[in-house]
Order: sequence, then structure tokens, then C-alpha cells
Amino acid sequence: MTPTLVQSHLPRAGTAPRVDLGARARDWAEIQERMLVPLFEAVYERLDVGDGTRLLGLGCGSGLALLMAASRGAAVTGVDPSAPERLALARKRLSPDSAPEAAAGAAGGARLVEGGPADAAGPDVPAYNLVTAFQPIGCMAGDSEGLSSLLETAAPLTDRGTPVVLVGWGPPERCATSMVLRVATKLADPIRSAGSWRPALRDDLEEVAQRAGLKPDGSGRVACPFGYADVESAVRGLLSTGLFDAAVGATDKAQVDKELTEALHPHRRHDGTVWMPNVFRYLIARTP
Repeated sequence: MTPTLVQSHLPRAGTAPRVDLGARARDWAEIQERMLVPLFEAVYERLDVGDGTRLLGLGCGSGLALLMAASRGAAVTGVDPSAPERLALARKRLSPDSAPEAAAGAAGGARLVEGGPADAAGPDVPAYNLVTAFQPIGCMAGDSEGLSSLLETAAPLTDRGTPVVLVGWGPPERCATSMVLRVATKLADPIRSAGSWRPALRDDLEEVAQRAGLKPDGSGRVACPFGYADVESAVRGLLSTGLFDAAVGATDKAQVDKELTEALHPHRRHDGTVWMPNVFRYLIARTP
């Protein structure tokens, strides 16, 4: 089976619950995805993304990172084999009618592919000179599984020495959300290790890059606070990540909602908003 980026970052413990995938995709696009905007901006600024950039986004989801790159003039291609509902939203976001400035700025246009990196290849497709894997790893056991294989598949589609961006959670003492993620472990099948919370390790990203045959070439940290209008929005946003699927499958959604609401209580401010400071780390590696 072809490895997938998004699935590899989700817990596998327990039975997958039945969910409204369309509603989940909208919650992701409208609530959760924007939390990583500071990360996208920092990476694009550091790598001088713009005219001449041919970007391949792995696990592109609903396409916010692609939209931001296209608005800077990059030609963007996004692949996502496991989230067709998110990909449908990405198509709307990147259509000329929805984002004329992005469509005009991206000299090569925007391509969205329901599949893996190999599905984005073709005899008339120029080599990519930037690859991004913005789905964070770390904090959940087994969440990097499959990512190295995806990167190995993507590398032959790039120019030599192309930067590949990997992202991970920062240390738990600097990520307030890591404590909330413990709810997923508490409620999920304790017999299975996949999906269990664990502290993010300093070399998580380097190990993934090494397994994929990539050479690390710099890193950085970016503050990405998770801010929500209220507790209900926070619960919806966090559930849209899929990180609590195993917990929902092992118990039920009502129980997970209750436990999440309680875990979010310390992060609720006087005006009812929820605020959780986090730090994410990114690694820039180079293809052979």
C-alpha cells in the first residue's frame, strides 16, 4: 500500500469512529489550519519563496500553505492521498475565482493531486525546487511512520540539493497543547502504543531526514499559539486534526468532548477565548 503523509501522523489505536468528513474538513480549514500560519511565513521568508519556486506540498490538506506560497509567486503542486474532503476545499481556495491574486502570481499555476508524490510526476512537469511536509510530527508515538518513504518517493522529482522542509512539535514545556493531547492517550486503547503521547524529541526530524537519505541543512523554531474564540471552537478544531480518533473509537465522542473541555479549562481566558502557546520546530534538509 502506498504510504500516506496525513494518515501516518494520526493515531492508529482503537477503532476508527464514524465522522462527518465534510464537517471535519471545514472545521480544519476554518478553525485549525490557520494556527500554523506563522510557521508557513517563517519558512517561506527564510527560503525566499517567490517567482521561480516550484513547490511540492506533501499532505497539503485544504491548501492554506499552498495559497500563501502561490500568492508570493510560486508555482505550487499539492498532493494528499487520504483527505479528499480537504483537497476539495483546497481546489476552491486555489481556483482563479476564489484567489485571483494567487492564480495570477503562480507562473505555473496550481495543481492538486489526490495521491502521492509519484502521481505529481510527468514528462512535462519541471523538477520541483522545494518540498514541504508541514504536518507536524512529535508528541504522538508512531506519528512519523511512513513519512520517510514519502520523502524517498518525492526526492527523485526534485533538482539536486532541493530544500525539503519537515516540521515537528517543540518540547512539551513550550507547547501548552501537548498536555491537552494526553487526553487522546488516556482514552485510547492502552494496549497499543501507536497514538500514545510522548515528549517530542530533539532529533525526531533529523532521524526522519536520515532515513530518507536527506542531509540536514539548518533548522528554526517558530511560535504558533493555538487561539480559539471559545471552548467549543477549540474542541472542534482539535478534533479536526484526527489526533483523537482512537480515543473516540475506544469510548465515544461525548466522552472525548467532555475530557477535552476539562483539559482546556486552564487555558480559558476571562473573555471566554482559549489560548495555548506552542513552539514548533522546522528542519531544512537537502535532497542528494
